Amino acid sequence: MSQQNTSALSAAARAEHIRSVVLAEGQALRARYPLLLRQNLLGALILTFALLGMLGSAWLYIEGVLPWWACLLLNAWFASLTHELEHDLIHSMYFRKQPLAHNVMMLLVWLARPSTINPWVRRGLHLNHHKTSGSEADLEERAITNGEPWGWARLLMVGDNMMAALIRLLRAPSWARKRYIAGRTLAVYAPLGLLNWGVWYAFLLGHGAQLLAQLWGQPVLWSSSAAAWLPVLDIIVVVWVGPNVLRTFCLHFVSSNMHYYGDVEPGNVIQQTQVLNPWWLWPLQAFCCNFGSTHAIHHFVVKEPFYIRQLTARTAHRVMREMGVRFNDLGTFRRANRWQADYRPAVAE
Repeated sequence: MSQQNTSALSAAARAEHIRSVVLAEGQALRARYPLLLRQNLLGALILTFALLGMLGSAWLYIEGVLPWWACLLLNAWFASLTHELEHDLIHSMYFRKQPLAHNVMMLLVWLARPSTINPWVRRGLHLNHHKTSGSEADLEERAITNGEPWGWARLLMVGDNMMAALIRLLRAPSWARKRYIAGRTLAVYAPLGLLNWGVWYAFLLGHGAQLLAQLWGQPVLWSSSAAAWLPVLDIIVVVWVGPNVLRTFCLHFVSSNMHYYGDVEPGNVIQQTQVLNPWWLWPLQAFCCNFGSTHAIHHFVVKEPFYIRQLTARTAHRVMREMGVRFNDLGTFRRANRWQADYRPAVAE
């Protein structure tokens, strides 16, 4: 399609053209590889692979075969697969007519990623994200700092869900609002999220105390029970909590900067996201399943599972570029994710 013809199309027509081309590519792939039609089976196999990968990596670390950093990186990658599965489950892409299998998958992907909110709660937030993307009502993206000016506050909030809640609580204009934020945070993160972040803070405090004691030349006088628990805490962080802290930071950094906020036309899918895949983001993309490169496709074709988006990305990127979707608009970091190029945010805290 020529540039002149493209410019004459409305945003809705351009979005529909992208959708039709990407859907056709997905159908062609399924015709070529019939296994792709077995969506429930593939979802279950990917989940099994990810969970066994996390358990196997943990076992190798505990046995002394795998160094701690290799286990942490591997499990962050395996956990990123389960995040994509949860996202697909929220859109009812696996076992839609088999509630037991569907909900077992939801529970397992939550267990693999204890840093997150309850996935049954997240379903409502995410479906609302598609309806209100780019607006103040999009609570899911706002929760991971989309629209915040860059500064120390946003950096802390990107990788630490509890810190994000605390900063919002401190910013709240009234005690009623503060109580609401505190209560809501406790409700949506119970029980796994609270356990995950509790273990993480205990780990940081324990090792922080040891570091300070070494700097001062004084030993830490742990109780016998605390001394016994510290090695257990280390194992839990390396195999389960730490991988998800890393994965959370990578996902939230990429997602919050590839979505636009604040001056997006309601319902204009062209303006909701960009493709964010510069070479220097690949270390982060590795732990969020190439999210910056493929998630924008999902806004046009909602019901395609994540592995299909990976396979259709080349075709999708070509037509998205032709229809005016932005690629690697790095000015979004300066503009606090606004669409307009002349936007200047207030000074960040």
